[in-house]
Amino acid sequence: MATNALLSPTAGRTPNPKSTPSPSARRAVGDAAMAAAAAAASDTKARFEAYNRLQAAAVAFGEKLPIPEIVAIGGQSDGKSSLLEALLGFRFNVREVEMGTRRPLVLQMVHDPAALEPRCRFQEEDSEEYGHPMVLSTAIADLIKQRTEAHLRTIQAAVSSKPIVMRAEYAHCPNLTIIDTPGFVLKAKKGEPERTPQEILSMVKTLASPPHRLILFLQQSSVEWCSSLWLDAIREIDPAFRRTMIVISKFDNRLKEFTEKWEVDSYLSASGYLGDNIHPFFVALPKDRGTVSNDEFRRQICQVDIDVLKHLREGVKGGFNEEKYGPYIGFSRLRKYLESELQKRYKEAAPATLALLEQRCSDVSMDLSRLDSKLQATSDVSQLRRSAMLHAASICTHLRALLDGAADPAPELWGKTTDEELMHSGIGSWPGISVPVKPPNSSLKLYGGAAFERVMHEFRCATYSMECPQVSREKVANILLAHAGRGGSSGMSEAAAEIARAAARSWLAPLTETACDRLAFVLQSLFDLAMERSRNDDSKYQNVENMDGYVGFLAALRCSYYKFVKDLSKQCKQIVRHHLDSVTSPYSHICYESDFLGGVSSVANTLHRFNQFNGVATFDLSDSGSTLEEGLENVPPKDQQHMTPPAKANESRDILRESQLTVPETPSPDLPGDMHGGKKKDNGNMNDGGARKRHARMAAYANRNHHSNVTVGADDLVSRSGSSYSSICSISAQYFSKMREVLIERNVPSALNSGFLTPCRERLFLALGFELFAVNDDKFMDMFVSPGAVDSIQNERQSLLKRQKILLSCLSEFKNISRTL
Repeated sequence: MATNALLSPTAGRTPNPKSTPSPSARRAVGDAAMAAAAAAASDTKARFEAYNRLQAAAVAFGEKLPIPEIVAIGGQSDGKSSLLEALLGFRFNVREVEMGTRRPLVLQMVHDPAALEPRCRFQEEDSEEYGHPMVLSTAIADLIKQRTEAHLRTIQAAVSSKPIVMRAEYAHCPNLTIIDTPGFVLKAKKGEPERTPQEILSMVKTLASPPHRLILFLQQSSVEWCSSLWLDAIREIDPAFRRTMIVISKFDNRLKEFTEKWEVDSYLSASGYLGDNIHPFFVALPKDRGTVSNDEFRRQICQVDIDVLKHLREGVKGGFNEEKYGPYIGFSRLRKYLESELQKRYKEAAPATLALLEQRCSDVSMDLSRLDSKLQATSDVSQLRRSAMLHAASICTHLRALLDGAADPAPELWGKTTDEELMHSGIGSWPGISVPVKPPNSSLKLYGGAAFERVMHEFRCATYSMECPQVSREKVANILLAHAGRGGSSGMSEAAAEIARAAARSWLAPLTETACDRLAFVLQSLFDLAMERSRNDDSKYQNVENMDGYVGFLAALRCSYYKFVKDLSKQCKQIVRHHLDSVTSPYSHICYESDFLGGVSSVANTLHRFNQFNGVATFDLSDSGSTLEEGLENVPPKDQQHMTPPAKANESRDILRESQLTVPETPSPDLPGDMHGGKKKDNGNMNDGGARKRHARMAAYANRNHHSNVTVGADDLVSRSGSSYSSICSISAQYFSKMREVLIERNVPSALNSGFLTPCRERLFLALGFELFAVNDDKFMDMFVSPGAVDSIQNERQSLLKRQKILLSCLSEFKNISRTL
């Protein structure tokens, strides 16, 4: 940082005798100058005291105030601790406690001419109050060590950015505030975590980064400019060194290397490594660490400055460029510059600090008003009920808006893709589906009604991607032979239908339950969005009391909503399961609808001819049955003259459709009576003879075919026995597809929409209100006043009152300061 040399304005001039003032005039001028200097010193001290109090408040209350401060940075053993002791004017064994290695120390130095002995006080942890004055240097060092170790044990860390604040009042220290930071290290000490060097570097960068802070960077004189390790770290914080003061410590160690003037000037200029206007300070301090008095310590500091200048003038051939570099050599020059630079920053920052204080005082007043409202609400149950009900109504209104379609808040931030829904819900993929299901818009971030519809479409895609599962020959044989044993002529078709029903129940039920879980997650996710909309709502509910502080009530409201959605999911699962049971019931008419049978007529005709053979139980459905089929493959069927012509076959197929469509074969609630105009059954005979009537009609149908000379020969039947397994699998797959289509296209979508969306639109507020507000006052207040909650609010209010008091005091001081600027 550039600094001008202090030159006498009268140097080189010859006094004019005619203009020499009289003794009285000289005394008047001197008195006026002394008065001006005293007034300036008083203003400077008042400004410094005001900033010190403001800084103490900022540390105590965690305020982020842009107070001008000096942050000391450097590696360990670079002389930071010695420099701080020199600025204080006394020693207190700071280096022995290694205060700069793990926790920052804020040194508030106050120049007090009346303090002939140093008075040091430490700010209490988490308070703006200072403790009792301490005189013994060993007690100061011990307290720094104790506080550092206790705090690090509490937070379980090796370093901490929370500072220790020490106020030192002394007649021989300047008005200056410096934050001493942990020193940079290359390797962690024994017993410390390996990441300690990185943590120190990160913490120091954070402390030095705010633009209102000046950086005091120390580096040993033995380090060459080209090999400085930490100078690059400073460049990352302040690339142009606009607020950085570079101090070369232990300068006396380097003096013996200089023999020529050009060597000294080249080193002092730092040519090529710093900017042209950047001038480092070069400082040497006493090396004697023996016990000396404070007066002797300050005398040694002055003597070192004198010895350094003497060596540069006399011990170096040609001396050095004293006019250019003289103002930057010696501790006294650095001290004066630091004090003047900080006071200049204080003066520049006073107007902005005043405006910021006014804003903070206003914020604290609003916080106090909020706490007063809370305390009042604890005694006014009716008002609290009204505010809570309005808030719940607001949440329900926003939930309905989100279900009906909304783009606020931003879907890009609050919405979820299909993959994100799967990940956050923890439900996983669709059961039984091995391939990924990617519905349209799966990559878009959606919520509300749009996300609900996307899950519905994904459910359809998943269901239609499932084929009828392969059935083993053993299962087919067990079902087929059991039907054959009961008699009748429809064994194979019934076996195929039973296989399809079992597959539908086994494979479609998990899909419907997963769909309910996914839809419930979409609805539960809307609560946070409704809360965000309620906070941002500045129109309809702008006069409603802010309920964010009532954590217990908000938690109860969330739990009630989640319970409401969970109950809806449970009910929907039951409804959908009922639809699945109806569709897969043996009494269901789905497998015998005319449009369906027309689509599978060829397979049905084949099964019909198999059904006419009374010896169906003699078929071999095992893999070995193919040998018999191959052996009889070319045997012509007997009684070919009795085969039904195509016209007769079509006629028979028409009769089949009619006979099966007119069978009201189920007591399901979906079929209240005879579907085709038949006489309605009595309640007492709902289940009487349903299956038997169907078998009787099919037997009649078989008799009609028999009288029409439709007879399947034994050889023809045997030749087709090998294809019976594949035929049954084929027709069962078509039955399965029909059941799936009816379930997905007719039953499930309407059930899920009416089961989830309609209650959320029409019954949500009633359900929440009944659970939250239909209780007595004591139970209602449990959501707002937990044990000790009133005491907690009172304590918070007292802390805010103390904070307000000190901020108002600082505001008053800064107003007085602003009038003198």
